Amino acid sequence: MESSGEMVPLPVLMESNYRACTIPYRFPSDNPKKPTPTELSWINLFANSIPSFRKRAESDDTVPDAPARAEKFAQRYAEILEDLKRDPESHGGPPDCILLCQLREQVLREVGFRDIFKKVKEEENAKAISLFQDVVRLNDAIDDEAKRVENLIRGIFAGNIFDLGSAQLAELFAKDGMSFQASCQNLVPRPLEQFHFKMGTQIMEKGWFGAIIFVDNSGADIILGILPFARELLRHSVQVVLAANDLPSINDVTYDELIEIIAKLKDENGKLFGVDASNLLIVNSGNDLPVIDLSRVSQELAYLASDADLVILEGMGRGIETNLYAQFRCDSMKIAMVKHPEVAQFLGGRLCGSTSFLRSVSVGITEFYG
Repeated sequence: MESSGEMVPLPVLMESNYRACTIPYRFPSDNPKKPTPTELSWINLFANSIPSFRKRAESDDTVPDAPARAEKFAQRYAEILEDLKRDPESHGGPPDCILLCQLREQVLREVGFRDIFKKVKEEENAKAISLFQDVVRLNDAIDDEAKRVENLIRGIFAGNIFDLGSAQLAELFAKDGMSFQASCQNLVPRPLEQFHFKMGTQIMEKGWFGAIIFVDNSGADIILGILPFARELLRHSVQVVLAANDLPSINDVTYDELIEIIAKLKDENGKLFGVDASNLLIVNSGNDLPVIDLSRVSQELAYLASDADLVILEGMGRGIETNLYAQFRCDSMKIAMVKHPEVAQFLGGRLCGSTSFLRSVSVGITEFYG
């Protein structure tokens, strides 16, 4: 379903006291004209990502004079971040993760870029599509349903590594690439296993009718992580709605791209490797950022979500940075790999060394309503 019209709140969201920002950048008592330490930390984090974005933009062969435009982006966005350091109320501030993302996307589009990660997304989608059946076969070979779901959740964590919004991961990807199987093997064992087993058992027992999954990255994340999990829900007669971005942002999968991916994975009978996919729906969320404000989604998504009894927010931006504390009138699950030290510190965790960001902090929170 394509997006059109005015943005509306997600119907199953409890809107009272909802704010799409998990980490408090400032408090009412803070001087409005002086940046807080948290604001400075996050402004610097976004500043550190500029070189990797500029490099991607320089290589965008769909844009004339890409190197010059990329330099213009880098200079302009750096100037905006410096302005925010001097005056947190400038450029629509005070800053939070949504505003910092919005400003970055705005500058990219103003200088002429639409999708600087398009090439790498296409390459990674093709690789992941070639591995999809093998990943599904490995999961299907696990007879115990709870253990099979446990393995599928591990796959979501492993796939979520493919996040080029993280400067460190972008550098690692450019140098060595990423392997889905290696990511699975490098997951930190604790506290994953207790969560996985508990979640696997609960999925078998809950008997949900409809699930809304807010998807994150292209490549292994959507194809080898989310889609095998969604396929398992379909096997249990759950209607699955995948909500994807309207416009490109970093390497996040878009609505149009996801339609194309699903078409390539389905067989001539419309099945996902033997599983009826007639209850699998793709919807345009109306979003254009790697984070999301659930008080502003497309009317099409709102319609499909009105009777959902499970909401899944996948990825650090949607599940952790903007909606960790979001409450719903149904069961919910927030699952992500944490790639930013600032987020890990806030959560009381840690990243396991700058040389091995594949061993990131994993977060899986399931909340049951009623």
